[in-house]
Amino acid sequence: MRRIIRGVLAAVVLIFCCCAVGMTGRDSGTTESREEEAVPESRETEAETAPESRETEAETAPESRETEAETAPESRGAEEETMDTENAFYSTEITDELMERMRGKSWKDSCTLPREDLRYLHLLHRDLEGEIREGEMVCNVHIADTLLSIFRELYEAGYPIEKICLVDEYDAEDERSMADNNSSCFNFRFVSYTKKVSKHGLGMAVDINPLYNPYVKTVSGRLNIEPANGSPYVDRTGEFPCKIDENDLCYKAFTSRGFSWGGSWRNSKDYQHFEVPTEVIRTWYPDYGT
Repeated sequence: MRRIIRGVLAAVVLIFCCCAVGMTGRDSGTTESREEEAVPESRETEAETAPESRETEAETAPESRETEAETAPESRGAEEETMDTENAFYSTEITDELMERMRGKSWKDSCTLPREDLRYLHLLHRDLEGEIREGEMVCNVHIADTLLSIFRELYEAGYPIEKICLVDEYDAEDERSMADNNSSCFNFRFVSYTKKVSKHGLGMAVDINPLYNPYVKTVSGRLNIEPANGSPYVDRTGEFPCKIDENDLCYKAFTSRGFSWGGSWRNSKDYQHFEVPTEVIRTWYPDYGT
């Protein structure tokens, strides 16, 4: 009997120990469950912070795209403009097609200058609104490269020249071309009020913005102004667009390369006019002006 009682007591003790162990295991489980609760908390933290980081990215990415959108066209424009500048200033011989445009206009049957002594220039310039324009000019072969250099300098400086068209677009009528403020070079004609071939007739003179820089001379007691609509700009003491004087970039660009300026003449004033000096011309054409 005593053995049976001891066995029962041992079983009770064993059961009690097992129960104690089971309770300790649940406590550990509770701790693990708290760690599992901490994970959702960290996810919530991630859920709260990740959208903020995405929002920040969303806010900054469009800005960077906007910046790219704003700068890319500008850089492309600058690149295109540079490419135009590099390729748009050039000279060629007078082609048959061009001669047909000139024949009977700037090129007359009585022209004493060989066709081979002329060159066609293609240029870029800024108009009075600052817009880029293409220009055409015919000049003497001996000054073609010099003129390309001058007009490139003026273009890069943003100097305004309203128009640079062949005078043939005006049927070689000098007054019409000047009145339209067209800048030009070759036109076989005589010096005003003389029988001497003009330096324009040799392609050795250039008129720039002639409307604002007229030719002025007193003839038989009468003041002659060319073009006639340039009379408001005879008084050079005022300020107005495109006025050429000794402080002007155009004046400096031409005179620094050996051209003389009609605005410095004593008996008349030709503010639009830049020409190769006679002594220089005679190194190429010894009989000129004789």
